[in-house]
Amino acid sequence: MIEVLNPGIGSSFQDLGRPGLAHLGVGHSGAADRPSHRLANRLLGNDESAATIETCGGLSLRLQQAATIVVTGAQGVIDVRSGRAMAVNNVGDLPAGAEFTVRAPDEGLRYYVAVRGGFDVEPVLGSRSFDTLAALGPRLGAGDRIAIGPDPRTPMSTEWGFHRQHNTVIHVSDGPRYDWFTTEAWTLLTTQPYVVSPSGNRVGARLTGPALERVAIRELLSEGLVEGAIQVPPDGQPIVMLADHPVTGGYPVIAVVAPEDIASVAQARPGTVLRFRHSGG
Repeated sequence: MIEVLNPGIGSSFQDLGRPGLAHLGVGHSGAADRPSHRLANRLLGNDESAATIETCGGLSLRLQQAATIVVTGAQGVIDVRSGRAMAVNNVGDLPAGAEFTVRAPDEGLRYYVAVRGGFDVEPVLGSRSFDTLAALGPRLGAGDRIAIGPDPRTPMSTEWGFHRQHNTVIHVSDGPRYDWFTTEAWTLLTTQPYVVSPSGNRVGARLTGPALERVAIRELLSEGLVEGAIQVPPDGQPIVMLADHPVTGGYPVIAVVAPEDIASVAQARPGTVLRFRHSGG
């Protein structure tokens, strides 16, 4: 078992989400930075779908049995009581009774804490992810005791120690409502810097920058959304949809972030300057 001493900031169980349920009104959810989630599990020899804890820092855990732990994603310090600090992307074998705390990140926004065997929490609709928009899935709170899954008895990866760089140049393609915007709006989006706002969350990254104007103001019936869609509300400030985005939305989508760059948007902390570049329709 692992005891949660402090759940920290924005901490939740995550896996690869609930694909294929949008027609029922259930979003995909899952890790906001899936490459870091997958890496954490690979390093431990887990299946990539095993549950991790996504956190923005402050998470403190106590091991009630010896366990093998790894932290990926953001860059920062992981303090181990009565031991040396762990490095991000390096596997640590910790004894029973060990306590460790994931500090606020120095770079990036979200860490992924994984244990060999995975966190054994009850799935909801086939996933152990907590969807913050729908409040769906297993919750994480102070005092919780989390079971560790069985040892997978698989070899562990040798990808340890490297630093995965998060991009600030984000590639986009035309959105389904591209033609609702002025030519100048598209030029602004793909040439001017946009700053990540503190008001964003797992639903979407809110950006501030030059306002994107429409050709005409008119109502839009709600239509399907995908992760990476860039919606533009009436104030002209774009919002990039992330893991917990709703399945439909009523703001026009000017562009869609390339799948390989979504994790970089999810790791962009408030104040980060993002620059969008057109990668084709």
